[in-house]
Amino acid sequence: MLIFAAMADFNLIMPKMGESIMEATILRWLKKPGDMVALDETILEIATDKVDSEIPSPVAGRLEKILFEENAVVPVGQTIAVIATEAKAGNATGNGKPEAPVIEKPSVPPPPAKSKAEEPLAPPPAPKTPSVPYVPVAVTQHSPATVSSGGSRFYSPLVKNIATSEGISQAELDQITGTGQEGRVTKSDILSYLDNRSKPQVQTSIAATPKAEVTSAPKVVSSADGGIEIIEMDRMRKLIAEHMVRSKHTSPHVTSFVEADVTDMVLWRDKVKDNFQKKYGEKITFTPIFIEAIVKAIRDYPMINVSVEGDNILLKKNINIGMAAALPSGNLIVPVIHNADGYNLMGLSKKVNDLASRARANKLKPEEIQDGTFTLTNVGTFGNVMGTPIIFQPQAAILAAGAIRKKPGVVETPYGDLIAIRHYMFLSLSYDHRVVDGSLGGSFLRKVADYLEAFDPDREI
Repeated sequence: MLIFAAMADFNLIMPKMGESIMEATILRWLKKPGDMVALDETILEIATDKVDSEIPSPVAGRLEKILFEENAVVPVGQTIAVIATEAKAGNATGNGKPEAPVIEKPSVPPPPAKSKAEEPLAPPPAPKTPSVPYVPVAVTQHSPATVSSGGSRFYSPLVKNIATSEGISQAELDQITGTGQEGRVTKSDILSYLDNRSKPQVQTSIAATPKAEVTSAPKVVSSADGGIEIIEMDRMRKLIAEHMVRSKHTSPHVTSFVEADVTDMVLWRDKVKDNFQKKYGEKITFTPIFIEAIVKAIRDYPMINVSVEGDNILLKKNINIGMAAALPSGNLIVPVIHNADGYNLMGLSKKVNDLASRARANKLKPEEIQDGTFTLTNVGTFGNVMGTPIIFQPQAAILAAGAIRKKPGVVETPYGDLIAIRHYMFLSLSYDHRVVDGSLGGSFLRKVADYLEAFDPDREI
């Protein structure tokens, strides 16, 4: 007896990998057509310029079709595979064995008549197409066609894009050692090569031939008079530049500043940091303390936790704090602590340390770099006392924490005012003046400083 289930096909789409990511590369399919897939079982691996990730199946069933092969660059939101849910995945005879995989066209012609309740997947004259052609996304400014795999070696579109943008010739590309399947050059291989390529090479042998071609120098062009060096932006710097310009074009930026006396906070951390690490196995930095104060201030001023969509203001109920983290390459990435108001100080410390560590190792998951509602950047780690950060779209505000410095300050006591050595820091808030006025922005920033200044020096860990 044949069994048909209406709407049993599930379209697996390329997930959104971050606020500004528009496409991703399929690295490897872990399942093939005809394989059974369990709920949350990893089905493929994908990569972007920021993160590599395993994608789990959101449903249980049988993988019927793969619409894009490995190394294909696919726009976010595009269907990449079709999974038949369990209602359709069973054998038509009821013996429990899966049917043969359908790759191009159904091997069995459709039944001559269908029930009116059964909704057709497509109009009868048009056959169901198993693959969707790739439509280039406007963000991509370069074409991989300038680097061709003239020999038998295969290069993925992502690798060819990187090679083109970095000025790597075909001959140079052919010399890179590949660690992928069948010796293919992976994204990690070419990025590692570029990192070493940009570093000056140390001569280790006096007998080295002077005729050897030098490929380690960065791509630099000098002006006619030799007084200017023209250095082409690398791939990541082009993306960062585009995002910064877009943010400035989108949001009229205003920045407010306050100075906070954080002496009690500093002395408390110095006192408990060793015991804190022994008790919880985690280092406690100032970042989770800053985040704790930001969360409290957002509760007091929820209209800072918004974004703009057309003429509408979207008030975010979840407090998801992004924290800018520096990568070894010098670029920044913003992992997000989702529902930060649900963590205590120990939980925030653990989360901050984990995200920062995995960000530096390029092991963040896609969902860990998206859906932020407010961002913190600590410019004090670079020795800066203050900064005017650019808003991370589509958020409405970003806070910068400056370096903590010892300065003489006036302290009020029952016996009169005294001058003492105190720990001070500047906090700055850049906000979208379309929806955050100076009163709201300034009051919110002052409230963050108030929470830091009121830190309990006798707080238990």
